[in-house]
This record gives sequence, structure tokens and C-alpha cells, in this order.
Amino acid sequence: MSKQSTIKQAFTLSGKGLHSGLEIKLTFLPAPENHGIKIKRIDLEGQPEMDAVAEYVTETTRGTVLKKGEMQVSTIEHVLSALYALGIDNCMLEVDAPEFPILDGSAKYFVEGIQQAGIEEQSEEKDYYIVRKKIEYNIPETGAKITILPDDTFSVDVHIGFNSSVLPNQFASLSSLDNYVDQVSSARTFVFVREIEPLIKINLIKGGDLKNAIVIYDQLVPQGMFDELADLLHQPRQDANKLGYLNGGIHFANEPASHKLLDIIGDLALIGKPLRGKVIATYPGHKINTDVAKLIRKEIKKQDVQAPVYDDTVAPILDVVAIRKLLPHRWPFLMVDKIIEMRSKVIVGVKNVTVNETFFMGHFPDEPVMPGVLLVEAMAQTGGLLVLNSVEEPERYSTYFLKIDNVKFRQKVVPGDTVIFHLEMTEPMRRGCAVMKGTAFVGGKIVTEAEFMAQIVKNK
Repeated sequence: MSKQSTIKQAFTLSGKGLHSGLEIKLTFLPAPENHGIKIKRIDLEGQPEMDAVAEYVTETTRGTVLKKGEMQVSTIEHVLSALYALGIDNCMLEVDAPEFPILDGSAKYFVEGIQQAGIEEQSEEKDYYIVRKKIEYNIPETGAKITILPDDTFSVDVHIGFNSSVLPNQFASLSSLDNYVDQVSSARTFVFVREIEPLIKINLIKGGDLKNAIVIYDQLVPQGMFDELADLLHQPRQDANKLGYLNGGIHFANEPASHKLLDIIGDLALIGKPLRGKVIATYPGHKINTDVAKLIRKEIKKQDVQAPVYDDTVAPILDVVAIRKLLPHRWPFLMVDKIIEMRSKVIVGVKNVTVNETFFMGHFPDEPVMPGVLLVEAMAQTGGLLVLNSVEEPERYSTYFLKIDNVKFRQKVVPGDTVIFHLEMTEPMRRGCAVMKGTAFVGGKIVTEAEFMAQIVKNK
């Protein structure tokens, strides 16, 4: 598993706000483990802050806007895209205005700032959102569609299309975040001349110019109207008879599609966790991007712990023979068949429940249900294996319950079920005592959860 990361030192970038036109300072600060990405408005009384998560999205017209109470911050997607792509999990973003600076309209300078500051690996493990089954979301009136498929890594494919003689249909693909800096980070935002006047009328793009966006002129307008628009934006006048890009063209053939890909990464960063899955987007925009992020956030809130991935074709870390060498339990009270994952603070065990279990003889003959107390016992045995793994000569030690709290049973476990036990240490071990949170899953859903305290004792 990968470790969490933050930046090694603080840095500040300054520039104009795309929509407000204000001169803005944005400071990136290192943050501790499990802090996440947070935004602080240092220009407001009390310097309020918020988590950069999808629940706070309130507007998606020409940028993603977050709002919590009286605090609002817009145009956050390019910064979040850069942080996500470079693997930064924990960072405080301090800004002195209601939006982030646009700079050149890409993520290039944010990436360079992070790279120059340096990236520091932390001790806690990353918490991924793993896509288990196809996620599909669409907005019929715009034709926008996002599909996310299960995959071992994160990748994105984007297709865009406009009714434009200048910008044809385009495709961009990112097979690995390792390619983000070279292939995506410098792709600038874009706007059509025909969109500018309506945006001005709703009080946006006050800071827009030919230096921070690709401006596409694809429908002829009278020279006088063209000149008025240029004057309104404080830009040089140009020939209204020449269609094309008003600021010298694009840097590479699929720059607009690549920028849409950049935006998707920034918006999906609002999930609050790195994602494992393949994203396929058609005609994406901030609205559909953040809708999908909100959808996933709802799933995360349903279960604090995501069900572990169980692939029965992969050899276990500990099989039942190895388990029997560590645990003193024997038939009919050994409740763990194998261990499929074990890290410094986390262990995952498996119990295959069959109709031949002896406890089904009395619980209950005509309606076999695994007793809740045995599910708790199975979680405890799994946790015991994690504790024993932390000492030398584990076969010379045993673990004993000291306390069980907050036990909850959510659904029945019956013959034919495969129960996956996820145990995590919630505190460092002290004086031979371990505190853990245990969760049992069947079919990806929680069936039982509990909190444990156990003591490890050397056998006489």
C-alpha cells in the first residue's frame, strides 16, 4: 500500500482571479497525516476553513465553486488536479480572495510549485476509494456521460465535441498519473467568443484575457461588435473576418480535450480519497464531474470502511495451517480460514460459512444463522493475528479480551456466505494492549462491527 504524502515546505503563488479580476495570493502549506485537503479564507473574519469535498459544491458555471456558510471559493479545480496527480493527500490552501488565481489557465504552475517545494512521504497509509462495480451517470439534455469501471489503477479517457468549425471532436487519454505532468498539466482552459458576452452579463470572467485561456473564434460577427468585445475585455482589436484561435493557437493538437481531462481529475479529487478505477467521460463538464463526486461521497458516508477486495485466485498471506501455529483455537472454535492482507495496522481475514458448522445444529435447525457472538469472536481472532504479528516468537504469546464496545449487527450471516473481516488498530500499542475497530462484510455490505481492547500475554 502507498503512504500518504504532503509537501515539504510552504510556497505561495500570486495571480489574477479569472472571474473576480482580483489580485490573489494562494499559499500551499504542509499538513499532518489524515488532514486531507482543506481551504482557508484568510481574508475573512475568523479565517474560516472547509474540507475540499463534493458536499460543498454549489455552482459549476465555468468553474467549480465550494461554499460552506459564508465562506466561498471558486476555480479550485486546477489546484486540486495538480495535488491529486502528484499524490498529495494532506495540504492546507490559504487564499485571500473568493477564488484561486487562474495563472495561465492550466495546472502547470501549481505542479511546478509542488515539485519545487518537494513531496514528503508520511507514515499513514493512503485510503483509496476502490470501484467495485460499474458506476454510470449521465445528463440527457447535454449528452454528458461518465462511466467508471473497476480497475487496479487510475486512468481517464475523455471525448469532447462542439458544434464548431475551429474545434473539432477531440479525444484525450491518461493511462497513468505518471504521465500527468508531461501530457496534461499544461493544457489551458478554453472559451468560445460567442460565450463571452453571456458570461460577462452574469458577472463572470472579469479577469479573463488572452494570457489565461484559449479563445476560440468560430462564428463570424460584425467588426464593430468584435471591437466592442475586445475593448470590454481590454484586449487588442483583431480582424473579425478571420476565424480561429485569437491568441496564437493551441500548444498541442488535443489541448482542449486534455484540459477537460485535467478538470475531471480536479473535480473527482472532491471525493476526498484517491480513486482506483477507469474513468470514461463523454462531453464532460464541471456539473457532471461534481455530480459523480457527490454520488461517490454518499457511498463513502454509508460505510466508514470500504469492503476489502477478495480475490480467491491469490494465495493467502496465512493459510489455516499457519494460523493454527499462531492461535491456540481449534475445532470447533477456530473462526478464521485465511488471512489475505496484513499491514502494520490493518489485517483482513476470511471465514467461509458452511452448513456443516456445528453451531447450526442449535442456532437454528430450521433457519440456520451464524450467532452474532461468534462473528465477534472471529473478528477478535483476526485481530489477534495482527497483534501477534507485532512480536518476536509469536507462538509464545496469546491475546485475551479486555473490553468489547459498540457492537452492532446489521444483517444475518447464513450458510454459503463468505465473511471478510477488516481489523484496524486505532491507537498505538501500549503496555501490551491493543485497541482495534473491527468490521465484518458479506457481499460488500457490513454485517457486524465492534471495537475491541485486547492484551497480549506471554505464555507460561
